[in-house]
Amino acid sequence: MRIFQVGSLACILVLVGVLPALSQGPASPPPSQSGAIDAVPPQQGAAAYAPAPASFNDVMDRVVQREHLFVAQMRHLRPLVETYLQDLKTDRSGNDSVFKDNYFLGRLDMSDGPEDTSFVGQPGFGRRMVNRLTSVYSMHFLPLGFAQMVVLDTDFQKRYYKFSFVRREFLGEIRCFVVDVEPRADAGVGRFMGRIWVEDQDYNVVRFNGTYYPHPKTSYYLHFDSWRLNMRPGIWLPAYIYSEESDMKYHVSKALHFRAQTRLWGYDLKSLNKNSEFTQILVDSPQADASVKDQTDVAADATPVVAERMWEKQAEENAVERLQRIGLLAPVGEVDKVLQTVVNNLLVTNNIDLQSDVHCRVLLTSPLESFTIGHTIVVSRGLLDVLPDEASLAMVMAHELSHIVLGHKFDTKLAFNDRMFFPDENSFQRLDFRHRSSEEEAADTKAVELLKNSPYKDKLGSAGLFLTALHERAPDLPNLIRPHLGNGLADGKSIRMSALLTSAPQIQPQRIDQIAALPLGGRIKLDPWSDQVELSKAKPVTLTSVREKMPFEITPFFPYLTRLSVPGNEKVALTAPAPK
Repeated sequence: MRIFQVGSLACILVLVGVLPALSQGPASPPPSQSGAIDAVPPQQGAAAYAPAPASFNDVMDRVVQREHLFVAQMRHLRPLVETYLQDLKTDRSGNDSVFKDNYFLGRLDMSDGPEDTSFVGQPGFGRRMVNRLTSVYSMHFLPLGFAQMVVLDTDFQKRYYKFSFVRREFLGEIRCFVVDVEPRADAGVGRFMGRIWVEDQDYNVVRFNGTYYPHPKTSYYLHFDSWRLNMRPGIWLPAYIYSEESDMKYHVSKALHFRAQTRLWGYDLKSLNKNSEFTQILVDSPQADASVKDQTDVAADATPVVAERMWEKQAEENAVERLQRIGLLAPVGEVDKVLQTVVNNLLVTNNIDLQSDVHCRVLLTSPLESFTIGHTIVVSRGLLDVLPDEASLAMVMAHELSHIVLGHKFDTKLAFNDRMFFPDENSFQRLDFRHRSSEEEAADTKAVELLKNSPYKDKLGSAGLFLTALHERAPDLPNLIRPHLGNGLADGKSIRMSALLTSAPQIQPQRIDQIAALPLGGRIKLDPWSDQVELSKAKPVTLTSVREKMPFEITPFFPYLTRLSVPGNEKVALTAPAPK
């Protein structure tokens, strides 16, 4: 990514460039570097017909070809791309703390050069300007700049680079060639400089770490670490990008200091939303026919109460289906069952019978929010990531369940299907599941009552500790705290379920065993191809210093890479944090 200085007033991030068409010309002259390498395992797919490379130069020829194929593949895909950024400052003791954040969510379209479509309505999303400059030498970030870090180079050719073989290395289960990449003197500006990891079967780049170089006099490039996952047999696509700067000078007295996470998902939304009735042949049994006849014998029109419930259910299903279709809501999966168990514990121990099922779903975005859609409780991936324990999760679920128990109104206008006809990027403007402040207060009171009669009654101190930490950090993390579809957990003045704060222990930052909240990304794993989520199976890590507590903070990515080797296998490889 590049930072561009406009006159003498400010620096902003700008586009790296437009992706070129797939090269069809003859192979470029190889670099002077060459040498024999070990035998490479048999390859899969189309690459299986090519002879095994005999030298390092041959390997790099394959890498260039695969990178061109990657660009061609990305032109047919439109994944969601989310970037969350935290600006840092260093105190006198040398410790970093977050004092500001930014958030971007959109869809990446590379069919005609990189473009972004914003879901959250920032001015300038996908353009060269983000916001009107508000202060001298202020720094603004262009989300498309982070999204473009999925591309190694706008025109990756051997004639532009010097390649140096470093070693072989495993990333998870994948054996890789590690190669240092340096632009040649006459390669022009904006070439990649750093290190790449190439899997040793089809020669796809699975990771690249570095920056773009050289830069013009008035612009700069950020450093990044970009990861791809094997989402289909032989196909590696971008999933994670981590970016960080600690001392980049963009003015005599100004330095850039930040961390950012970019995630991509929603690659296979078309298959995810197929109607199975058109792809399966169902044959009714004689017993089924008899059952239908038995029901029709006693059938009757719905009573007014039942009709009202059915109408609300129709609105609920329309909204849930729409959110899943555009990639904001995960399909039904294992995490839902975990949330459902907590809800059932609250219902059973409080002797509540709602006469209809309560469902739980996961919103795939990072901002911390939860809300209800009729009888469906939705919790964001980011919120599930940072909750420290089950009692804190129960606190979130109890608040949303209380809205359902108290019968708070759900706007049934969504029962009309034409309400769902709007562009994806307008979702946050057209779908609103907020409750009135009076309903929020009533839900808080009821939730405390539910919790005190639940299995979590003796562990509410940790839930109060989480709320205290959230309240303290809210002014510095407005974009992480700000909800997009429901009510917020906290703002600068108030906090949800404040009654729990009285029983919470005092936050002691220097106590290594007191965990008020977790870092982002440590609990939920997201499959970028299918949008399925599951709980991370990584073992807990013993902390060695208070700095490793990192509540609500961004950390680097180190996914455990796996390979899909069976053609036609519909299961997509997931990742887990690498052991520390």
